[in-house]
Amino acid sequence: MRAVDIVVGIGWLAFWIYWLVSAAGAKPGQSRWLRFAGVRVVLILLFLLLLRLRAFKQHADTHDPVLWGIGLAVFFCGLALAVWARIYLGRNWGMPMSTKADPELVTSGPYGEIRHPIYTGILLAAIGTTIAVSIYWLVAVVVLGAYFIYSAVVEERNMVKLFPRAYPEYRQSTKMLIPLIL
Repeated sequence: MRAVDIVVGIGWLAFWIYWLVSAAGAKPGQSRWLRFAGVRVVLILLFLLLLRLRAFKQHADTHDPVLWGIGLAVFFCGLALAVWARIYLGRNWGMPMSTKADPELVTSGPYGEIRHPIYTGILLAAIGTTIAVSIYWLVAVVVLGAYFIYSAVVEERNMVKLFPRAYPEYRQSTKMLIPLIL
């Protein structure tokens, strides 16, 4: 196993441990997350089984130290953006497409430019993983990207209902996932 694989693995592990621990202080709310929990678990187990069976051969691994450096930089920038956004959300954070008790519209910090910076950060980290580790991670980027766009659209519909005056104005002044583009 290469050092870059270990660094990325430890980075993801630390990120998800932080994510789970910080979830303990979130406001109570309702989530549609459990609705598709079985599908998510099956997909994760299938992916882990394929990894265990070595379905992903090493011929697609990145071997260029320059790409390792670029990938790691993108990876850590993505994780940093997601954590920064999570800190700004504070107790308002919840699982994708959840509704919180006493919601607040957060428009400062990374939310001043991007309406869904956590999604952007996780996607950046996954893109960095793809660059640094293996092209096969691109599958995860595509699946996550589709899921995050769907989640963002659902969340934005809910936000318009919760904040009928403020959210449309906020939406016009920011981008959904990529500053200046989307």
